[in-house]
Amino acid sequence: MVFKGNLDIDPRGLIYEAYRLDIGPEESRSIFLDWAMGTQLGADMTAMLNALLDEYATKSPDHAMTAVLHEGLKKMDRPLGRQGGRAKRVG
Repeated sequence: MVFKGNLDIDPRGLIYEAYRLDIGPEESRSIFLDWAMGTQLGADMTAMLNALLDEYATKSPDHAMTAVLHEGLKKMDRPLGRQGGRAKRVG
């Protein structure tokens, strides 16, 4: 069996392998998107991103994937949906 990292939230080892490569932001975003699309609908993305950062970011703070994971975590703090339009005026 091939080792793909310590985390159950990365069963295909995409994030694990990304940290083993010398890649830039574009490649990291692409890998992240592939990983995110493979997660279960309704999963706690904030908790998963924090787990990934705990596992990898301290060892590789300057890796492009670390920046992408932090960016994803920041976006989780923003409210979903539209911020304007009729619903905002009426509600």
